Amino acid sequence: MEAAVRPWWWRDTAVVAWLALLGLVVHLATNGTYGYFRDEFYYIACSKRLAWGYVDHPPLSIAVLALTRAMLGDSLLAIRLPVVLAGAGTVFLSGVLARQLGGGRFAQWLTAVACLLMPFALGIATFFSLNGFEPLFWLAAALVVVRIVNGGDTRLWLVFGVIAGLGIENKITMGMFVFGIIVGLLATSRRGDLLSGWLWLGGAAAVAIVLPYVLWQVANGFPTAEFIRSAAQEKIATMGIREYLAAQLVYAGPLAAPIWLAGLAYFLFASDGGRYRMLGVAYVTMLALLLAEHGKAYYLAPVYPILFAGGAVAVERISMRRRWRWLRPALTVPLVIGGLAAVPMAIPLLPPDELVRYSVRIGVQAPEEERQQRVELSQHFADRFGWENMVATVAGVYASLPAEDRARVTIFASNYGEAGAIDFFGPRHGLPPAVSGHNNYWLWGPGSGSGDVVIAVGGSRAALAGVFADVTEAARVVSPYAMAYETDLPVYVCRRPKRPFGEIWRGAKRFI
Repeated sequence: MEAAVRPWWWRDTAVVAWLALLGLVVHLATNGTYGYFRDEFYYIACSKRLAWGYVDHPPLSIAVLALTRAMLGDSLLAIRLPVVLAGAGTVFLSGVLARQLGGGRFAQWLTAVACLLMPFALGIATFFSLNGFEPLFWLAAALVVVRIVNGGDTRLWLVFGVIAGLGIENKITMGMFVFGIIVGLLATSRRGDLLSGWLWLGGAAAVAIVLPYVLWQVANGFPTAEFIRSAAQEKIATMGIREYLAAQLVYAGPLAAPIWLAGLAYFLFASDGGRYRMLGVAYVTMLALLLAEHGKAYYLAPVYPILFAGGAVAVERISMRRRWRWLRPALTVPLVIGGLAAVPMAIPLLPPDELVRYSVRIGVQAPEEERQQRVELSQHFADRFGWENMVATVAGVYASLPAEDRARVTIFASNYGEAGAIDFFGPRHGLPPAVSGHNNYWLWGPGSGSGDVVIAVGGSRAALAGVFADVTEAARVVSPYAMAYETDLPVYVCRRPKRPFGEIWRGAKRFI
């Protein structure tokens, strides 16, 4: 059937839209299977304290969450709806980008399928985080660049600047992508664009959007810089080049590698893809930066929908020749089969025991991005277990205290996940708000407690004994499937502080 006589629901753009809708429906059907993710408790706590910045992230995604909660409430499906919509938007825009690169129906379809089945994209749409919005911002920015290269109005550089500013307000790694594009312009025949007044106006718009966040950093002593330093020294696992590249295969999908590698080659070396060379240079630039700075491997993952688009266009053009027609099924069939096989590793479809067995059978494990003890479930899933049990255990310790102690007790959590869970589930148990020295919880302060009586969740007895004269273990939290440091978790009751609580609090800061 010719494209001109296809019904509207079977036209090229409609097919891409149907794939995006499929992803949305799958996530809406499965996102309530497991519990809240650790970071979701923290982000909910942040959304109750709106600010122009936070220790470990910019403010845009938190404002989105606050609006979502105000409109829809705090259910799993409600708070995850924004990232589900962003994921569907990413699938759709990837197909649009393929079309702008000159791709026909097959290229648009292949791009959207690769994006739909990409393990990283699937995973980040299953819980609320700033990562869930990042591929959409990168794709939108790349689409504007391609439009300009295709002869679009140079005023689109202003649009690029607005997207860049909003993207940085979501996550600062957007700045890395923008830097990659600038290097790409410098390294190609498009370097003249850097002299465009509209590009500079776009840069000014980006600065204006990001300025409140920068001023917040200044006012609070640049806590994000301290957070990044601490994470690099104590938290982020160091990967060699081979491990880092292997992680890229996992995040993009092992059987999708021929497509995105073809996209990289298309942008860098193909004669008809040469005008988009800045996209290939941007990838190489970002990869080099992350390898040099030991950045987490998933920081590069949002770029793969862009490379999928380039690769799909290249495959489509090569396979138009009779002797290369086999290439389409040879790439598409493994992509779909491998992508479907990886879906349970990204989306909570299986009960935990079955998921552990399944991961062993297929021989795929998530890359170890942080220095921590590996557990049966990947952190992606393990961080959704044990929270209600932990809060109930703390509530039992709280209820066991004399009334005069309950009236003045401070609940101190070792990390923002524990503190956020107590703040979220605690009211139903009559618990007071938690405090913590972890990231923005430290900036929010020690609360109104005197510190004379403290319920400490986690931590070591020796460390607590250095601060309190009386430290008694009151309970232990045992949560199957949870992260190793969230099970067999001690809960202490601490009394008779050895120093003023304000001094103790200053030493509790932990930006990591």
